[in-house]
Amino acid sequence: MDILPAIDLIDGKCVRLVQGEYSRKITYKDDPVAQAKEFFDAGATWLHVVDLDGAKLGKPINADVVAEIARQVPMKIELGGGIRDEAAITAMLNAGVTRLILGSSAVKQFDWFTEMAQEYPNRLVLGLDARGSNLATEGWLDQGSLSVLEFAKKAADLPLAAIVYTDISKDGMLAGPNIERTQQLVETVDLPIVAAGGVTTVEDVKTLKTAGVAGAIIGRALYEGTITLTDALGAVK
Repeated sequence: MDILPAIDLIDGKCVRLVQGEYSRKITYKDDPVAQAKEFFDAGATWLHVVDLDGAKLGKPINADVVAEIARQVPMKIELGGGIRDEAAITAMLNAGVTRLILGSSAVKQFDWFTEMAQEYPNRLVLGLDARGSNLATEGWLDQGSLSVLEFAKKAADLPLAAIVYTDISKDGMLAGPNIERTQQLVETVDLPIVAAGGVTTVEDVKTLKTAGVAGAIIGRALYEGTITLTDALGAVK
């Protein structure tokens, strides 16, 4: 099981949104490269980056910052936010990103997503962001009626690197992840499941490991100090 410390970017700075609301933004660090180095020095091998400006506008906005992290910090980078066409896929992979999360574009253009998954095997991640049991898209601004589990089943046979599942109601709340639905995903599809949203304590990490997830994304809890990266990494060894 991997631990993926998170850097969310707005205007090139490290922030966190509470429950995905852009109006509830907390700015933590001005220098995301320095933050990434801090995570690497603590022992992390993966970094989860979300271009929140990109998620809102539908195209990569903080691409230069991501490329600089990739250039300066020897970590594997998982990037989401605004990846909605093949040009963005190739640009960010060429910039040094290890794998890309596609959420809105995968949900709304599934035939195209299928084609891209086959074109870039094991480099794409399906991002399933949900309020309750239904998916949300467009930087979490649009609530749909598609079921998380049904859509995961639909994508289960594609050559994806993973599925990242985020419970938006838990995100940034420091109140624990949605263990039940995360475990349902693990049991439903034969793809690595990465959990995000609400991972707050060492106990959360241990519970997710027991549930069989391939990774846990930790954001605000690291910045607020409710868990240390050292302790989180230690819990999965």
